[in-house]
Amino acid sequence: MLVKTKAIVISSLKFQEKSLIVKCFTLSNGLKSYFVRDAFSSRKASQKIAYFQPFSILEIEAVHKNKGTLENFKEIKTAVPFQTIHTDVVKSTIVMFLSEMLHYSIQEEEKNESLFEFLETALTWLDHHDEIANFHLILLLEATKYLGFYPDTSENDLPYFEMIEGVFTLFSGVNSLTEHETNLLKKLIDLRFDNDQKVFHVIERQILLKILIDYYSFHLDGFKKPKSLEVLKEVFS
Repeated sequence: MLVKTKAIVISSLKFQEKSLIVKCFTLSNGLKSYFVRDAFSSRKASQKIAYFQPFSILEIEAVHKNKGTLENFKEIKTAVPFQTIHTDVVKSTIVMFLSEMLHYSIQEEEKNESLFEFLETALTWLDHHDEIANFHLILLLEATKYLGFYPDTSENDLPYFEMIEGVFTLFSGVNSLTEHETNLLKKLIDLRFDNDQKVFHVIERQILLKILIDYYSFHLDGFKKPKSLEVLKEVFS
């Protein structure tokens, strides 16, 4: 089946000497993996490889056989030409980390237009703004709305957050956050990309990042802690 769709690059892996396996989150079909033959061998190799940087947003035409095997691109062009995401060291570190998080989070070959549109909007915002210290925290929390495990905020006046059930509770349990951690999470829930970035200190951001990674690991089978986590911590230390 020939498909034309937007696609967000989640990861790319070098295969043998000259080729790539590229995992994309597509608007039309959810998660798809593609084989890019001779990505490193042509005179335009650097131009071709540039398409497959983390979180590049592409317009693709591809053959989808839908047999669980690698698919093939027919045409690729940039859908959203980013100006800063892949050249600013802080932003590129953020997208490397977030793309790795989503690599382990989006597990279904099924359409999720709401998640796609949220990611496209968020990445466009990141490209145009410089005050971005809380961006990765907000995106990870908001993404849980589309992944199916956003915290139940109906009783967020209660003092503890229980991680497995995803609810606020009156009493602390084995998998509950402390009162201090719960208050940080409540503050994050109310935060938007355009809010004051100085609302958290460095240590508080590190606490929240650990909470979010733990929360993802509780709710997603096969979730792995991103290898780029330490690099991200270094950038924001």
